[in-house]
Amino acid sequence: MEKKRGSFTGTIGFVMAAAGSAVGLGNIWRFPYLAAKDHGGVFILCYVILASTFGFTLLTTEIAIGRKTGQSALTAYGIIQPKWKGIGVLASMVPVIILPYYCAIGGWVIKYFYTFISGGGSEAAADGYFTDFISKQYEPIIWMLIFLALTAFVVFCGVNKGIEKYSKMVMPALLLLIVGIGIYSLTISHTDAEGVTRTGLQGLKVYMIPDFSGMKVRDVLVVLMDAMGQLFYSISVAMGIMITYGSYVKKDVNLMSSINQIEIFDTVVAFLAGLMIVPAVYVFMGMDGMATGPGLMFVSLPKVFQGMGVAGTAVGVLFFLMVIFAAITSSVSVMEAIVSGLMDGIGMTRRKATTLAAVYAVIAGVIVCLGYNVLYFEVKLPNDAVGQILDIMDYISNNCFMPLVALLTCIMIGWVVKPKIIIDEVTLGGQRFGRKKLYIAMIKVVAPLLLFVLLLQSLGIIHL
Repeated sequence: MEKKRGSFTGTIGFVMAAAGSAVGLGNIWRFPYLAAKDHGGVFILCYVILASTFGFTLLTTEIAIGRKTGQSALTAYGIIQPKWKGIGVLASMVPVIILPYYCAIGGWVIKYFYTFISGGGSEAAADGYFTDFISKQYEPIIWMLIFLALTAFVVFCGVNKGIEKYSKMVMPALLLLIVGIGIYSLTISHTDAEGVTRTGLQGLKVYMIPDFSGMKVRDVLVVLMDAMGQLFYSISVAMGIMITYGSYVKKDVNLMSSINQIEIFDTVVAFLAGLMIVPAVYVFMGMDGMATGPGLMFVSLPKVFQGMGVAGTAVGVLFFLMVIFAAITSSVSVMEAIVSGLMDGIGMTRRKATTLAAVYAVIAGVIVCLGYNVLYFEVKLPNDAVGQILDIMDYISNNCFMPLVALLTCIMIGWVVKPKIIIDEVTLGGQRFGRKKLYIAMIKVVAPLLLFVLLLQSLGIIHL
């Protein structure tokens, strides 16, 4: 079974692949937006605290479940506790929902990279460019297919020759690009039409220094829930990915050391993404430029790059290249969770499972792209957002299924099979489990309570 499923060659391969999964579009467009919205450093402070407690708990649980069972999420939960195998089905549905729309957004990123590298940066900065592009009937589909083909190729090559090899090459390059652009964004300044000069260092203060002025208890709770929601995007939990990657980890690998490295890598990249984006947007657009979601990357940033003058084109090219790297490492992990489920659940070969997942992603991805033109409609979601096909899929996967999967996982491990099952796997071979007491308190009490509130908020039952 081990040979058939494949495995990572060692700790570095696993950490790079897991960090690659964690570092995706959510880090690059969502983290900076939330940091700017949620009182700067207040959000970062909440995020770091939650990452080292709540995030650590979910990450440890899923990776340990994967390695203990040697199976993907679809079948792993049933091995741990047969009566709770339904969680595996729920967890496996998340990547199935995410893959098509992630590939659609990945296609948008490649389109913008092509636009900048072919000298069309000023066009991309024009008002209405993004809306005009996604409203076209065929072009977004073509770019989506290119992104999907790149993703499928890596998955098709397998665990160590595909996912591990690609992650080892791309992640260092990704980090260098983020650091380089981040340093540059701190050095820029701009004087607007009203004669107000803003600098990158002023933007850094907006981003990093906690602003507690005027904050009430309710405001702190909102920031806390935002930071917790961001963690799902950031560390790839509650979607079967970390269970799948955990199943490829050899028994002699120190899990706690690896988990610590993944946590640090992900948090540093999320922080650097904000360092790269918030000061630059602040310099050229003030706080008004910090739009949510795709608007930040595809509307605000092209305008920022244009404002940089000659250097803007080069920075734009490097930025969208970096985003392509980040998006593919994440989409690879999403597709791998589906492929691994098909291999474990119904005994498919990797070749057949990857082909089936790719065919499904093509069909569903086309529907997502057409959701902005031929199939366009608007619907109000329970969390008061207004969306169409992509937004509905994102809401179901991220706001409903993921908190539910995480909540049920905590209940199963904390109260049904007991935390010892995870502790035993982590301490295999005499390895030390740092933060063990914290883990037990989190998995049994704190994490379920936080997740329950997050789920109620996501479903629109409570409003913070």
